[in-house]
Amino acid sequence: MYLCRLNFGIMKRILCLIIFTAWVTFGFAQNSGSLNVSQDSRIESLINKQRTLYKVDSSYNGYRVHVFTEIGNEALAHAQEVKAQFEKAFPDIPIYLTYVEPHFRLRAGDFRNRVEAEKYLRLIKPRFKEAFVTQDKIFKPRIEMNKNEE
Repeated sequence: MYLCRLNFGIMKRILCLIIFTAWVTFGFAQNSGSLNVSQDSRIESLINKQRTLYKVDSSYNGYRVHVFTEIGNEALAHAQEVKAQFEKAFPDIPIYLTYVEPHFRLRAGDFRNRVEAEKYLRLIKPRFKEAFVTQDKIFKPRIEMNKNEE
């Protein structure tokens, strides 16, 4: 008899807990209305500045294959020759000529990760022996889809 009273008391508490939980959950979930957010006007100004920066500079961290570096009076002319050779050999890989004082340098590709860059390095290395993979700011790379993936 004592066990029945004990079990009934526990069951009564559990049932009350379940009903209370359901009432709270459904009671608050049915509220409809609007939410009014008060914020400092400077926050909206910062958000607009950030949007402007992303429009101006659409580059982000990635990898490129470093093909050429040179300093000196003839460095620019030599870099342009090497760039033309590269574009002829690898027309599908974009190459960028930059000047970082005092070096003219050529870097190829817009790779999101080092594995992609290493794959292209193996293609480039036989023609450009000095090539290596380096981190750089890259532009959004083109994503090519195979016919099977569509």
